Amino acid sequence: MKVAIVKYNAGNIYSVVNALRRIGVEPILTDKAEDLMSADKVLFPGQGEASTTMAYIHEHRLDEIIRNLKQPVLGICIGQQLLCQHSEEGDTECIGVFPVDVKRFQPQRHEEKVPAMGWNEINLTKDQHQGENALLKDIGEEPYVYFVHSYYVPLCDWTIAKASYILPFSAALHKDNFYSTQFHPEKSGKVGEQILKNFLEL
Repeated sequence: MKVAIVKYNAGNIYSVVNALRRIGVEPILTDKAEDLMSADKVLFPGQGEASTTMAYIHEHRLDEIIRNLKQPVLGICIGQQLLCQHSEEGDTECIGVFPVDVKRFQPQRHEEKVPAMGWNEINLTKDQHQGENALLKDIGEEPYVYFVHSYYVPLCDWTIAKASYILPFSAALHKDNFYSTQFHPEKSGKVGEQILKNFLEL
């Protein structure tokens, strides 16, 4: 199986490479259209700032390539946000797979810190498009996963898992062959490892 990771100017990609190696997969890191289009699975992970990241993606025409992929694609962290339509971070037009806008957390109380950072419980919602979602099977009743983010995707028609910090938000999304998580499966222990395995089996 050929697994590709989108190479662009976002941090933290190597933790995903290492997580895949732990489950026996040697991914390729690439920004080449032919490599991405011919891969069996594509991961779009990273941490970064939306406007500078999208400028790089647009300049290298990666937005067009990603939008037109037909195999299973998994966006992680800023990857989830960039698959949306627009982000409040830098007033940024994004790739537009999920027609929803990314918002910034607005703390209501002193103890609500931004970025939201640490372990948080997720609750699975019924995937309106295919019942129980295959990405999130076998992860237990009350799974905890690891988040680091200042921006969030509101609950929407494509939400397959939700979490709460200041307000409820989308922890994971699914539309057609596109899946995404706001949390970091590569940093989420056994739960995250199971999610990566599930993705590779889609």
